[in-house]
Amino acid sequence: MLYASLKAIHLLGIVAWVGGMFFALTCLRPAAHEVLDAPTRIRLMHAALRRFFDVVAVAIVATLISGAAMLALAWRDRASAGLAFNMPLDWWAMIVLFAVMVAVFAHIRLTLFRRVAQGAQAQAWSEAGAALGAIRWEVTINLVIGVFVVVLVRLGAAA
Repeated sequence: MLYASLKAIHLLGIVAWVGGMFFALTCLRPAAHEVLDAPTRIRLMHAALRRFFDVVAVAIVATLISGAAMLALAWRDRASAGLAFNMPLDWWAMIVLFAVMVAVFAHIRLTLFRRVAQGAQAQAWSEAGAALGAIRWEVTINLVIGVFVVVLVRLGAAA
């Protein structure tokens, strides 16, 4: 029951993060670009991303804690049975790719998003727009990695 609860928290964190990136890239950004002028679009994206990045921060913590706890439970179960614990390759891949995604997110949140905020505050719309463009590419990278991890885990579970 504990493991299942941890897995649910883990999956919900990933769903929020990956699903939010998909929504922002395929729905929110194109719609905002279609119907809003640059200053309004930049203010909307700034407000939406600020909220989304708070959600992602919580998702990262939930995913990290639940993943570490599931790993500890798996190790404990093997050890209590007197068996060696050899972490599956797909788990290693998840951990490494999670670290990459967190690093990309940190760059987006701590560097690029700060440029959006500064540009919006100064009404320097071209600078803010350029920073939003850079965010879009890095979010695309994270979305591709996130989808790959979901597929990798599903294939790993099937093996």
